[in-house]
Amino acid sequence: MDPLKALADAERKPYWLDSPAKPEPLPRLFGNTTAGLAVVGGGFSGLWTALMAKERDPSLDVVLLEGKKIGWAASGRNGGFAMATLTHGIANGLERWPEEIALLEHMGLTNLDELGETVARYGIDCGYERTGELHVATEPWQLAEMHQSVEVARELGVRFDVLDQDQVRAEVNSPTYVGGHWERDGCAMLDPARLAWGLRQACLSLGVRVHERTPVRHMRDAGTHMELLTPHGTVRAQKVALGTGVFQPLLRRLRHFLVPVYDYALMTEPLSREQLASVGWHNRQGVGDSANQFHYYRLTSDNRILWGGYDAVYYNGGRIKPEYEQRDETFVKLAEHFFTTFPQLSGLRFTHRWGGVIDTCSRFSAFYGTAHGGRLAYAAGYTGMGVGATRFGANVMLDLLGGEPTERTGLRMVREKPLPFPPEPVRSAGIQMTRWSIAQADLHQGRRNLWLRTLDKMGLGFDS
Repeated sequence: MDPLKALADAERKPYWLDSPAKPEPLPRLFGNTTAGLAVVGGGFSGLWTALMAKERDPSLDVVLLEGKKIGWAASGRNGGFAMATLTHGIANGLERWPEEIALLEHMGLTNLDELGETVARYGIDCGYERTGELHVATEPWQLAEMHQSVEVARELGVRFDVLDQDQVRAEVNSPTYVGGHWERDGCAMLDPARLAWGLRQACLSLGVRVHERTPVRHMRDAGTHMELLTPHGTVRAQKVALGTGVFQPLLRRLRHFLVPVYDYALMTEPLSREQLASVGWHNRQGVGDSANQFHYYRLTSDNRILWGGYDAVYYNGGRIKPEYEQRDETFVKLAEHFFTTFPQLSGLRFTHRWGGVIDTCSRFSAFYGTAHGGRLAYAAGYTGMGVGATRFGANVMLDLLGGEPTERTGLRMVREKPLPFPPEPVRSAGIQMTRWSIAQADLHQGRRNLWLRTLDKMGLGFDS
């Protein structure tokens, strides 16, 4: 099908946020107030931190400050894959923390279990489905690497089913698949915006004070407490948790570790019964292909297909602008790839197209730390896999603010920082060279050129 025709009626807004369930924003902060804990940022990082702080200590006075609306940024624009991995996959974790990988995998699965339990306990209607993820190969060269990963995963107790071409196409019917594996327990599908709104309501039910449209402009250390200055008021807090992702950080040091990378997605109209039957997908797994430039896709509760990924775009200078959320070149490319993957769905139209910014760091999984004498904690750098891992990161921040050693704070993954990115313009040149090299690797059976091999040796290699 002509991709331009399929995109003709697609609205330029995130599908998840375009919902009648979207709540009205809560009042801005006016005047001055105090708090035991101030949480900055109303995405998943901030919401989980505020909620679990009250669960740990119901008497703690918690205030959450969000500059726009709850869940408006990455937390409401992503694919809705809540993954168990804390390390951006076993391979990345094994490369960086081999002595901790078994514990990290266990912690990740426990975290995902607890996320599901929280959704059930608070009655959050977010379409939560623990379906796992189907990793598919679309080229023969991808299969060897996939099978190596499965062997390691099984040694760590992770459930993977290896599927040949016929078996994987029996799960999801695409002529592009040559094999794959099904990670049974490591992923849940959900509506991310509804999760954010549900967490907001859960926070309110426990007494968290939530102020939307209240950006924190400045932060200062007053010695015994932290002061957060907003346009119309000030919060004096004993402790502060930063969950602002890639946006202009209140803590200057974070600027060296984070870059904004834009990701784009499409949403189809609901599939008819016949169209869905032509694809199969009876087990409703999330799906990701195994190229370096990969696609991710899944079914929604009303049987639409979300289709995203492939183009991860860094705009030179690291700028974040609303106009970057729309990129027609990428939308056309994604539509073409969609119909190559599912030619039987020719005639299907897209209803929404959007983009959003990912907080990316050089190790591709979150990093953590404290500042101001332990009065402030932060977690950032989830690199596109924060739907589940932000809950773990929130627990890390609360542990760090508590000041007592825990199993989480003892992890080398938590204690170490990623390598910082170089300053501009070297940063932009390096990132664009990496993007070009990754695309070339996909065109040449996965062979990594000298630039990528050098990054691998430096601990900066990234292939998915």
